[in-house]
Amino acid sequence: MAVTHPDSAGPGGRDGTPANEEGGHGENGGLALELLVHGVGGATPQEVLDDPRTVRVTGDDTAGIHRRADDAGAERQPGRHGGEPVPEAYCWGGLTSGNGARALWLLLLPFMVVNLAHWMRPSATGSRTLIRVYGLLVRLVALSLTVLLTAAACEVALDLVAWQCAGSRACAESRTWLGFLSPEHGGWWSQPGRRLALAALVPAALTGLLWWLSHHTWSAYESAPPPVHEPLREGDPGTAHQPALRLPGFWYGRRLVARLRAAHTAAGFLTVAAALAAAATRYDRKPGGSFWLDLFGWCLEVSLVLAGLFVLWVVSSRGRTESVPDDRLDRAVVRFLPGTALGLLVLAAVHAAWSRPGWRSGGLLPGDETFGVIALGQGALVLAAAWAGHRLHRTEPDSRSALHGFRGAAVAVFACALGGVMSGGVAQRVADWLDGPGTPGMSDGYITGPPAVLSWNAAVIPPLLAVLVVIAAYFAGQTWRVRREQIDVVRASHPGEPEDTARTRRIAGVTATARLTDCAPWFIGATAVVTLLLGGVAVAGAWSTGEVPGRAADGAPGVIEAVAQTSQALGSWLMGLGFLLFLAGGRRAYRDAAVRRTIGILWDVGTFWPRAAHPFAPPCYAERAVPDLTWRMETWTGSTGGRIVLSGHSQGSVLAAAAVWQLSPRARRRVALLTYGSPLERLYGRWFPAYFGPGPLHALHHEVHCWRNLWRETDPIGGPVNLPGPACADDPPGPDVDRGPLGDPLAYGRTPEHPLPAPILGHFEYQADPVFAEERAALLDRLPDVPKPRAAGAAPGG
Repeated sequence: MAVTHPDSAGPGGRDGTPANEEGGHGENGGLALELLVHGVGGATPQEVLDDPRTVRVTGDDTAGIHRRADDAGAERQPGRHGGEPVPEAYCWGGLTSGNGARALWLLLLPFMVVNLAHWMRPSATGSRTLIRVYGLLVRLVALSLTVLLTAAACEVALDLVAWQCAGSRACAESRTWLGFLSPEHGGWWSQPGRRLALAALVPAALTGLLWWLSHHTWSAYESAPPPVHEPLREGDPGTAHQPALRLPGFWYGRRLVARLRAAHTAAGFLTVAAALAAAATRYDRKPGGSFWLDLFGWCLEVSLVLAGLFVLWVVSSRGRTESVPDDRLDRAVVRFLPGTALGLLVLAAVHAAWSRPGWRSGGLLPGDETFGVIALGQGALVLAAAWAGHRLHRTEPDSRSALHGFRGAAVAVFACALGGVMSGGVAQRVADWLDGPGTPGMSDGYITGPPAVLSWNAAVIPPLLAVLVVIAAYFAGQTWRVRREQIDVVRASHPGEPEDTARTRRIAGVTATARLTDCAPWFIGATAVVTLLLGGVAVAGAWSTGEVPGRAADGAPGVIEAVAQTSQALGSWLMGLGFLLFLAGGRRAYRDAAVRRTIGILWDVGTFWPRAAHPFAPPCYAERAVPDLTWRMETWTGSTGGRIVLSGHSQGSVLAAAAVWQLSPRARRRVALLTYGSPLERLYGRWFPAYFGPGPLHALHHEVHCWRNLWRETDPIGGPVNLPGPACADDPPGPDVDRGPLGDPLAYGRTPEHPLPAPILGHFEYQADPVFAEERAALLDRLPDVPKPRAAGAAPGG
């Protein structure tokens, strides 16, 4: 059961009176707090506080503030700790790595990746039009992924099952559960349109499930309002020069998420309706078709086009509002757009199910070119986003940023590739399963199989993997070269100690491997270019031949024919294997807490950002964690007048920095920031320069009273923040913000302090280094003393 502590009251005293601006309540004026924020993967309060007995001060089972049991009443005994800070842990692991059902979020990985691309724009501030264009292009790529996922569900349920297998006597007889749909059965459901209308329940239910998940997770994770400070008006020139993470509405964008949720839900329903309408209207327009059904089909298609254009307008017309908490809702859009799209889907199902006695299914379901159109559209949008990102980068060049303005487009390519692998993989595997001993797309199969473009997409996977092996081998060679150089560095850094060759090589190897993080931009960029080129080849091959690669190569020289058939078979297997690995990972994570924690680490890194591009992405935990931390620091400093060292490790340092930006000036001057193993500059500054680049980090340095950052060369995640100037605002000759690289291991050989070999700590256990306690104490000393209020009637200075 949670223990609610008196200091968790609002920003004032426990009696409701406002705290003194300078000193708070006098008896607590000297109290200090160390607020610890853990990193990725989650951690228990007992682990963070290094004590088996802890109590929850405030919060819930998802995220809360914890203390040691002995420190629960520290505010009532301010002198008990002798000037040492009271440790307090903010544990937020439940936001990302809770119960096993969250492992199913793996299936939303493409949506999460494209959402990251939105936040990767360059840091230009003067090109508002280009910034809006970039955001629009990424939102359109995100919309195409929703259409792709729904189209894949339609391909499986409508085309492969209801149209091809149920329409084939041999396939239907081999699947007894499809017997009532078979034309040989002669039942009411045997007509193709009725089979399609029944099968449409599957993609429609999938779309409804995504809507429900997005709505439910918003309420559970992202609906925490930030503290209210002085409001900023939209268009206020002062907002353009402030770091975006400081704006009061950055972590509360309800209006945009609701609009995008409505638009993507409508797009999913309209995609299913279009699949039904395309099949039925094509039959009605043949000679002998019904005039009235044809007329209704025309009206339905026009309505679908108009609804689709309105969806595009909703996605295009508005971005994020960050100057104020965006709590308003466009109720007409949010309520009526999904309902209208669902109504059109019902009309399309009724139209398709209307009796057409002469209708027979065969070959591919009409509309098989959809996947090629989606791929071409995604390629065009990605190239346009690359152009916009490059133009933005040229306005304010940043040599440290990853891929120089092309990173968002490169990551968007990965999102599209993941969507293609997942959609194509499930279609290929279902087709293989339904076809029995045959091969889909070949003459020996029961069914025609999925559209040719999916087989071509599968066929380019083997050459893509071959290119990746070459790129990986290059970086492995570079790592080996750095390791050899580091061996000499490690030897030179421990003069006078006995040589331990194996230990030297191990330290050098860890250091060299840690530097691979800095090579990631070039690996991702090269892979994205190759993926984009091979995707274009796949679409061109499918449209120019109209056949799967194995058939398209018939009559070609033997080597080419063998390569084409091998690539198709191997790629189809690999594509299906990729999708099965997603399912297996989700199932294992549901049963295995350790695997579930590993998957939680992926979400810790990938879901820090709000859902600004795709509303069906996994929820943003920072929209709960940042307000939690901000509220805690505001209320504690307001009610006690004490000082805080905000101590963040790894991803926790990113949350800590974001929370400091959200503090009021009164609270911020009582907070010192201690970060360690921090990816603030090495990862976030390079990949998200508009929010953590040199400009925003310099602004944070000047706004926070004191900041120290600890880092190691053996750490593959954390690094220096590269900020010039002293750590504290009132200490010009003081040390820099960065302190490092720290020694790792703490001792090379055996010493009296370390009689056993000291481990190589890398990214973890920074608190084991004596430097940590030294820097924490120094930060507390440098924070300004909080004067106690004078007794009633005392003379000034008395």
